[in-house]
Amino acid sequence: MRRLMLTTALTLLSTLPALAGDSALLLGNESYGRLGRVARAADIVQAQARLTRLGFAVSALQNGRAGNTADALTAFVGDANGSGRLLVVMSGHFVTDGTRTWLLTSDATDPALLTLGATAVSVESVLRVLAEAPGEALLVLGADSGADGPRGAFLHDGIGTLDIPQGVTVVSGEPRDVADFVTGPMLQPGADIAQLVAGNRRLSASGFLPHQFVFMPPDIVASTPPATDTRADDTMWDGAKSLDTADAYRNYLGRYPMGRHAAEAEAAITRIMAEPNRADRLAEEALGLTADQRRAIQRQLTLLDFNTRGIDGIFGPGTRRAIANWQQDNGFGQTSYLTADQLTRIEAQAARKAAELEAAAEQKRQEEARQDRAFWEETGAKGDEAGYRAYLSRYPDGNYADTATAALERIDAQKQQSAQHDEQVAWAQARQADTVEAYRNYLQLYPQGTFQADAQARIDALNQQSAGAATQEQAAADERALNLTPFVTRLVEARLTQLGLNPGPVDGRFDNATRRAIRRYQRARDLPVTGYLSEAMMVRLLADSLPISGR
Repeated sequence: MRRLMLTTALTLLSTLPALAGDSALLLGNESYGRLGRVARAADIVQAQARLTRLGFAVSALQNGRAGNTADALTAFVGDANGSGRLLVVMSGHFVTDGTRTWLLTSDATDPALLTLGATAVSVESVLRVLAEAPGEALLVLGADSGADGPRGAFLHDGIGTLDIPQGVTVVSGEPRDVADFVTGPMLQPGADIAQLVAGNRRLSASGFLPHQFVFMPPDIVASTPPATDTRADDTMWDGAKSLDTADAYRNYLGRYPMGRHAAEAEAAITRIMAEPNRADRLAEEALGLTADQRRAIQRQLTLLDFNTRGIDGIFGPGTRRAIANWQQDNGFGQTSYLTADQLTRIEAQAARKAAELEAAAEQKRQEEARQDRAFWEETGAKGDEAGYRAYLSRYPDGNYADTATAALERIDAQKQQSAQHDEQVAWAQARQADTVEAYRNYLQLYPQGTFQADAQARIDALNQQSAGAATQEQAAADERALNLTPFVTRLVEARLTQLGLNPGPVDGRFDNATRRAIRRYQRARDLPVTGYLSEAMMVRLLADSLPISGR
């Protein structure tokens, strides 16, 4: 039925009884969803108030869609009178098959000859209406002369050859020139159209062209119209805004095509139609995801190798790209917005991946524990200083590291007792300075001294620390950048305890035991061994600690 409305509205005039008065129809379509903008095409609607003062019954529509364009045409036909002046101004995208021409409504997408009815106004039908007022009928067309490409089979942009009825005047030009003409000189009381067009090289006229064509009446000051109750209009508009859907705004325009908020409704429809995946966005918003749940989703996506560019609880471009990539890999449309079903799938996939990684890590831990014990039996288990030092050099965070360290402390105490007084003083000074230079000074004085092995071991340790100082500093900075809350640090310690890595008390404070546990975790999972938390480690460690259950 909608396809017949535009043509039907324009054929009603011949059956209407004659009424006194002048009528005008203004259709300015500037914003098109698919066809591009027609600059200043909508400006012609600004002539409405002045035309009303001149005594015209005006039907005006800016960026009209098929439905409210049909309503405007019906209103124009209802106001029209064969014995009065008839003015029609149309500006926007026009298409033609050579002999027939149509103005496209703002919701037109891919115009085709056999399916134009729903989204096009026939210029020939308009001319038929204007023919009812010979000598007092004016049609003004604003079309972009630069748009002259094909529009599928049988159609191309522009205005075709018009078969103008006797007594009808047609003025045409670029949309900007038509807008200037319609809102300016044409509106002067008693304006002579023939003279105005003759003096404007940017406009052309055809059809009925007398030497003098005074179309506009003398200035009329209309009586003050009665106050209009706008409460119903405003109430329906408030309802449309609260729903904020294209259908709600269309319903408003269907009820009030010339309403107080018609332009806002058209703009809202344009905004909604232009937003990709709007329904998907609204569906995700309806899930009511908290910041913690969003962070959990980001961790899970990262665990699944979809980089979210951060775990901050904010779904920015990086997270949206990660979601879209996950959707593509899992056979969903790439909307970048999540559904409840997709959240369940992500959580399940991440849980499975975490379990697989933990199983592999446990297998590696057991193998390393076996190697650790075997190396201990060949070194530290022998009970001598060389064995303890060899073990700690290979396994500084090993299962027997505490035992070896305590044994070396006892050995050091025994050495202190047996060493000569001068050597004890030199060693104490080296230990207090704790630098490579200080230990080398000790070795120069006592190359075969009691603490020779201790000094060399400490030199090796300090050199190793120096070589990795930049890496450690960066690792510490990366951990600080995570902005860990006390709750999260306790969660980390609890998780390390659960994994049997002995991080010490679960108190939210990272001490040497915690750092050792972190290194053990990193080593077993092939992560960079720094003793500091990283985003990659947090993803692995907490992947299943904050599930998205309870949505």
